[in-house]
Amino acid sequence: MPKTVPDLPGEEPGALPFSQVVEANGFVFLAGQVGVEPGGHDVVPGGIGPETRATLANIGRLLRAVGLDYIDVVRCTVYLRDMADFDAMNEVYREFFPTDPPVRATIGVLGLAGTFRIEIDVTAAR
Repeated sequence: MPKTVPDLPGEEPGALPFSQVVEANGFVFLAGQVGVEPGGHDVVPGGIGPETRATLANIGRLLRAVGLDYIDVVRCTVYLRDMADFDAMNEVYREFFPTDPPVRATIGVLGLAGTFRIEIDVTAAR
C-alpha cells in the first residue's frame, strides 16, 4: 500500500514541512504533538500535567479524524524536557491508556520547540 496523507477536516495545512498524519501498510503515523489548545500555538498553562493532557487530547483528535482511537495505538515516543516530570506525565498518560498500553520509549531531551515540556508521537494500527 503506498503512503497516503489524509485530508484532515478542520485542520489547516501546516507552515512546517511535514504532514500531521501519514498512513502506509495498515499503520498510521502521527507527527509529534504538543500541549496546545486546538488551533492554538501557545503552551497550555499549569505545568506538565495539563500539558500532557492537552498533548494526548491532540493525539486523540487526529486519531479520530482518521477513524481510529487510543486503543489502536501500538507505539508511543514521549520526549520530556525534564525527566523530573516523568512521574507526573505517567499519571496523566495512564488516563488515556488505562489497559493494554502501547509500547513506549521516554526520552529526555535538551530542548523542545518553544517552551514545551513534552512532545509525543504515536503509531497506530488500522
